[in-house]
Amino acid sequence: MKYEFIKNHESLFPIEKMCIVLKVSSSSYYKWKTRPLSNRERRKREIKKQITSVYFASKQRYGSPRIAVELDSSGFKTSRITVAKYMKELGLRSKLSRKFRVTTDSKHNYLVADNILNRNFLVSSPSQAWVSDITYLQTKDGFLYLTAIIDLFDRKVIGWSLSTGMSTTETSLAAWKMAVKNRKVDQGLVFHSDRGVQYGSKKFTKTIESYGAIRSMSRKGNCWDNAVAESFFKSLKTELIYGNKLIAKEKMELEIFEYIEIWYNKKRRHSTLNYKTIEEFNNQNKIYKNVA
Repeated sequence: MKYEFIKNHESLFPIEKMCIVLKVSSSSYYKWKTRPLSNRERRKREIKKQITSVYFASKQRYGSPRIAVELDSSGFKTSRITVAKYMKELGLRSKLSRKFRVTTDSKHNYLVADNILNRNFLVSSPSQAWVSDITYLQTKDGFLYLTAIIDLFDRKVIGWSLSTGMSTTETSLAAWKMAVKNRKVDQGLVFHSDRGVQYGSKKFTKTIESYGAIRSMSRKGNCWDNAVAESFFKSLKTELIYGNKLIAKEKMELEIFEYIEIWYNKKRRHSTLNYKTIEEFNNQNKIYKNVA
């Protein structure tokens, strides 16, 4: 253990000084360092190399559960506990989360629907239930507002909008238009959101009704009623934004596109899908097999 520590910190401290502090002889350390590696040590070194590669390929977003699945899919069968242990030794940890600012304005005289979804977040087929929410993103140039619509079946973000304002046209309506281009609205679709004015407005209500969707809204002040949408924003802010410096709006727009369309919808392993990517999950269920 002491030899490993010295080896891992050679670039930071003089070897002789570390040997003195740790009370080991420098000659013994050099002998240990040049010895032939056992198969076990060789495997450990290779796994650590793979863990580091996956960790940074995910932009430090993955913790031990997802890295273990990723290694397994690459032919390196390793338990989550072992991955967690090696990550600790390597000083690697997934990004941490923070609290969000409330963006919902439910003080209005527009539509307020009952909570039809009632936290039934597991559905058996696509376009059975969609959930939506709006959050803010801080940039150097002020705030942007991200609206997302998620299909509960495979957790794919099927519609989204990034805007500088909070009007219905810029937020909920823009995201809806993208969603219906990407997925067919089946009869009986439940569309769930919070009670924000963007979802209760006459313009949005009229559009939703024209598709025959059933409206569902969270109870006032209860974020758990829309937990999947909240979880998506938590993942986005944890994995993409927190810990990084503020960036310009134009840069943020590119980052959000990359996160949603390239990372979240295509590459990210989702715990709800048994750590499969959305594409792997849909291929397994023979649904949307040819959809990118």
